[in-house]
Parts: sequence; structure tokens; C-alpha cells
Amino acid sequence: MKIPAFGGSRQKKPKSSERKSKFQIQPLARWHPAVRQLLSWIVTVGSVLLCLLLLPTRLPGMELLGIGPNWLLIWVVAWSVKRTVFAGALAGIVLGLLQDSMTSPNPSHAISLGIVGALTGLLQKQRFIEEDFISIAVIVFVLAVLAETIFGLQLTLLGNERKVTDIWTYYQRVALASAILSSLWAPVVYYPLNLWWQRMKLLEQ
Repeated sequence: MKIPAFGGSRQKKPKSSERKSKFQIQPLARWHPAVRQLLSWIVTVGSVLLCLLLLPTRLPGMELLGIGPNWLLIWVVAWSVKRTVFAGALAGIVLGLLQDSMTSPNPSHAISLGIVGALTGLLQKQRFIEEDFISIAVIVFVLAVLAETIFGLQLTLLGNERKVTDIWTYYQRVALASAILSSLWAPVVYYPLNLWWQRMKLLEQ
């Protein structure tokens, strides 16, 4: 009496497997090139917007002396590591203008981030760096100090009412705190983005 029921259960298995196969997502290699390109741009723009949202955020472990990581600088370094000097500088200027729209356009962050992108592309072009977490952290540390120094220099040249000594005393602490935190958090941004961009590049080839 149990044999027909057992046979019936066997007949139901292919149906369940057919249903599962309908909901399977195809690998990226089988996607249309235009769709892959669109997805790549969505991920890139989305990561920029996420970094912009994280700029004013102060979560536990993301603050030192009231200063947070420079997320946009980390993104510019991650973008420029495997690209040309022009591409790095252009990305830095665009992200700097976006940051100016959130804060103040005078002095501008576009200058410092543009220089950061150009220098990162130049270092990679000359093969002075290796593509590992330690190298990226060191680059971010040095360039974060440089970016804050350039920003402080802009304040000095603009003739701010505050004394020059007060400006540089403050920005010494800002530069150090920003450099330490940015270098520590750099792998969090660099690793997934670099992995994604590498995969997209291989699929295009």
C-alpha cells in the first residue's frame, strides 16, 4: 500500500528542481555587456554616495579627537591606484566638489583631493607601490596628512581672521587624527571596490 505513495513522492522531485532553476541568477559573464557596464557604474556611484553619507557620521571606533576618517580620500586612493594620473585627478576634483556642496566651497576640497588622485596614479605608474593592504594604508596615511596641509594652506592664503599659528596648530591635530583613522579604515573601502573593479575588467576582456 505504501509503494504508490513512495513512487508519487519521486515524481514530485523534478518539479521542485524545475521551480528552483527558474529563480537562479545567471553569472555576470553571461550578462549583456551594456547591463554589466550599467551595474558597474551603479556600484561605483553608490560607493561614492555611501562615502558622502559616512563623512558626517561618528560611530564608535570611527572618531579620534572629534575627527572621523576621510572616506572620500580613501575612495580616491582606491580608484586611482590602477588608473592614470588624469583619471585619478579628475575623480579627486569631482569628489572634492561634491564635498564642497555638503560643507563650504571656500576653501575647496577639490584641490586637495585632485592632488591626491594625481599623486596616487603617478605612484602606481612608476611602480613605487605594491597592491596590498599595508601599502594602501601607508599611502592613505601620507596623503591624508598632505590633503589636510593643503586645506590649511588655503585657509592661510585666504586671510582668515584667525591667527596663522592657531590655524596650523589646529590642523596639525586634524591631519594626524584623520591620517590615522583613514589608514585604519582604508582596507574596508579598498578591498571590495578593488575586487569588483578587477572582476569587471576581466569580464570586459
